[in-house]
Amino acid sequence: MDADVIKGKWNQLKGSVKREWGDLTDDEITQIDGDADKLSGKLQERYGWAKTDAEEKMNDFFRRNP
Repeated sequence: MDADVIKGKWNQLKGSVKREWGDLTDDEITQIDGDADKLSGKLQERYGWAKTDAEEKMNDFFRRNP
């Protein structure tokens, strides 16, 4: 999913993001504000994933949640 689309649909996606990655706090989800790079960074930080792993998981998530 295109970064602009993520930003535009962020309010709709927040609940799904919280269900998918429950370790992210509400404050972190608010701070991410639809920025794919911030989401990737938070996933790396919270789950200890490599950048490529975080991006793969994000891409899979966005394919399942258009």
